[in-house]
Amino acid sequence: MELTFDAEQLELGRVLRSFLERRSDEAAVRRLMVTDGGFDEAVWRQLAGELGVLGLAVPEQYGGSGYGLRELGVVFEETGRALLCAPLFATAALAVPTLLASGDASACERYLPSIVAGDTVATVALTEQPGRWDERSVSLPASSADGGWTLTGTKTNVLDGQVAALVLVAARTPGGVSLFAVDGSAPGLTRTALDTMDQTRKQARLDFDGVPAQLVGAQGEGWPAVQRALQQAATLLACEQVGGAQRVLDMSVEYATLRLQFGRPIGSFQAIKHRCADMLVTVESARSVAYHGVWTTDADSDELPVAASMAKVYASEAFVRCARDNIQIHGGVGFTWEHPAHLYLKRAVSSELLLGSPAYHRQLLADQIGV
Repeated sequence: MELTFDAEQLELGRVLRSFLERRSDEAAVRRLMVTDGGFDEAVWRQLAGELGVLGLAVPEQYGGSGYGLRELGVVFEETGRALLCAPLFATAALAVPTLLASGDASACERYLPSIVAGDTVATVALTEQPGRWDERSVSLPASSADGGWTLTGTKTNVLDGQVAALVLVAARTPGGVSLFAVDGSAPGLTRTALDTMDQTRKQARLDFDGVPAQLVGAQGEGWPAVQRALQQAATLLACEQVGGAQRVLDMSVEYATLRLQFGRPIGSFQAIKHRCADMLVTVESARSVAYHGVWTTDADSDELPVAASMAKVYASEAFVRCARDNIQIHGGVGFTWEHPAHLYLKRAVSSELLLGSPAYHRQLLADQIGV
């Protein structure tokens, strides 16, 4: 397994960084994070159309480019660096892999082309009141009647659930956990935006009251698709966290170079110098683990469950550690609302819990290796 990027993938990163520096700068992030929708429709269209981001890992038969998670890893590292406010993770990292893993060709033909074109924002509704990401926690019931299905119950902390036109719902049927497609404007569906610490990533509570749903894949066989999608999403989230950690490291180094104390840059003081060096080691280590995760996915390796949990654990803790160190290096100004340091800390802390906490993934690792 060769963990290097080719020239095309590196160029993708450069192009996307240039785009995000223009369209997702700090001013844009602060403007969008307080809106109800949480994203700029024009930027979303550009990501889908001009840059083709939404279709990177979608097979050509469904309108995509036919690449893999390595390319998406490049994308999410850059969007994490920029704190992009958009339903990209919910759509490209969760919904698309879930559809592809379902093995339902008709569902893929029905939904993926419009997702790739940027016409459909999609998400996955999995967690319920316990807030866990495992199969046992899926209890929302699906009922069959007149040849169709309806859903009744509640899903919480659904990423971009307030704007998604397509919601893929994990629900309990007599055959086990099954996957259903629900129209975001379906009758009986109530969507309530949640107040979250990280305002740059919107979440919603979805209440289902006899909501009509379309079965995706076979009844009782939804969990393997969801589980594989979650593993892939964990590696992409790790790439996003690496991008954020790299950004706060860059901020720290820049400030340590420019900030003078006693007539010297504070970066010349041993305490600051060593902290920045520790941050660098942490970021590079997290990057290696995250890249290994996406490479393992593209190689269709049996190691994916282990690689995904390893990436999620290390990248989560690395981002939080670096975001906190960034505030400490900046001193008093780092604690102010006007400085962007707190935006990265909030993203780091919330992402640490997204898709399962480090403790949860450590338990998964222990189970997988038989400890």
